[in-house]
Formats: sequence, structure tokens, C-alpha cells
Amino acid sequence: MRKTNGRQTGFTIIEVMLVTMIVGVLAALVLPSIRANTVRVKMSEALFAFGTCRAAVTEIYLAGGESPGPGNWGCEIARDASVYVDSVTTEEGGNIKVSLRGFKDLRIDFHDLTLMPLDGTGTPMDGAGGIVRRWRCGAAADGTNVPPQYLPGTCRG
Repeated sequence: MRKTNGRQTGFTIIEVMLVTMIVGVLAALVLPSIRANTVRVKMSEALFAFGTCRAAVTEIYLAGGESPGPGNWGCEIARDASVYVDSVTTEEGGNIKVSLRGFKDLRIDFHDLTLMPLDGTGTPMDGAGGIVRRWRCGAAADGTNVPPQYLPGTCRG
């Protein structure tokens, strides 16, 4: 600050430029991580869309049943499942696919996220009955084409 006759009269241009530069650098460092975290939060809603189908697939296998076939598990949604989920579909062994939309971000919009039931050895269920021991979420081998950096930590294959 400049002082004249014992009074402060304001900031110098150097001080203003320095503060502006510091704010700009901090914004450049922080904004990308804020955007990525925002997408991850929205992506967590897509994980909720798995809930009904996950329960249906698990229940059918626990009851000793076989796969009813693609699209016949009783939990599919053809359109407008939620704000960020367009549809929920199932495949033969119980693989659940959620189609994403509404993110207003083409890195995520129009992509698919999958959840695959696995048996005790980590092998995908084949539809012939058995017990689902765990689930694999977000694996590219199952049909997920969302970039891994936008998936929540619990859903990275």
C-alpha cells in the first residue's frame, strides 16, 4: 500500500497484478479436479440404477434358477430411467448395462456402464445357475466405455 501524509491511499498496480496472478494460478490448478469430481458425483446416480437389477439377478441365482434370457430379468427400463440414466438392460448371464445421458459432457454422455455378476472363482455367471459371490463394475471387458477417471472408486473394474 502506498502512504502519503501518513494515510493509506490504495493498492499499487503491482500488488493488484500479483493478487490476480495468484488467484488465476490457483483456479487453473483447482478447476479440473472440481470438474472431474462433479462428474463422479453424477456418475454415482448411475450406480443406483443398478440396484433393482442387481437384486433381481442375485435373487434368481440364489433361488437356484437359471437365466431367464437377455432382457427378461424383470428389472429392465427402456427409456428415461433417471436424470443421468437413459436405459437399463440385461444380458444372458445377468450382465447389467446402464446407458448414460444428460451429463452435458460428451466425455460421459452416450456411454455405457456395466455390472457383471461373478461366481466364487471370479468367472462371469453363465446363466446355468449358481451363487453370485461378487460383482465387477466398470470393466471394459464387460462393455463399459466410460473413461476410468470418471468412474467412482467403487466401480473401476
